[in-house]
Amino acid sequence: MDVIEAIKKRRSIRRFKDQAVPEDVLKEILDCARLAPSAGNRQPWVFCVVKDPDVKQKLVEAALKQEFISQAPVVIVVCADPEVSASRYEDRGRTLYFIQDTAAAVENILLAATSFGLGTCWVGAFRETMVRQALELPPNLRPVAMIPVGYSAQEREPVRNLRPFEMVVREI
Repeated sequence: MDVIEAIKKRRSIRRFKDQAVPEDVLKEILDCARLAPSAGNRQPWVFCVVKDPDVKQKLVEAALKQEFISQAPVVIVVCADPEVSASRYEDRGRTLYFIQDTAAAVENILLAATSFGLGTCWVGAFRETMVRQALELPPNLRPVAMIPVGYSAQEREPVRNLRPFEMVVREI
């Protein structure tokens, strides 16, 4: 699948089959995350791969009881160290660049997973303190996004209700 097809096919999936993600596929997806662009090539990210059912249940609780998170065979929690970005870019790195960088890595995960026929969902609604405790993160790491990954147990329509092209593109 080429990248344009993956972009157009990707959908948020919230129901997963009870089927493991092959380790080589998971490694390839994580490598694609690692290849994302980052400000000054600082790469402030750390990818926590969660398979343990007890830890996944803690993530469900942290994510306002979004149960589908625990149904995925794998949850990738994308974390960042803001000080890695701040070491070069000071406050802008500490408050913005680490977020932009991890967002690029998240999108790479979503698209790579789609290209392997896997479903994902970008989860940003969670209590950061609870995720930090569930993963036993050191104080320098902030969880930014959770991504359940697995084989989809639902069909999604290919077309979403998008704002018209003319409303979102402005030529100057």
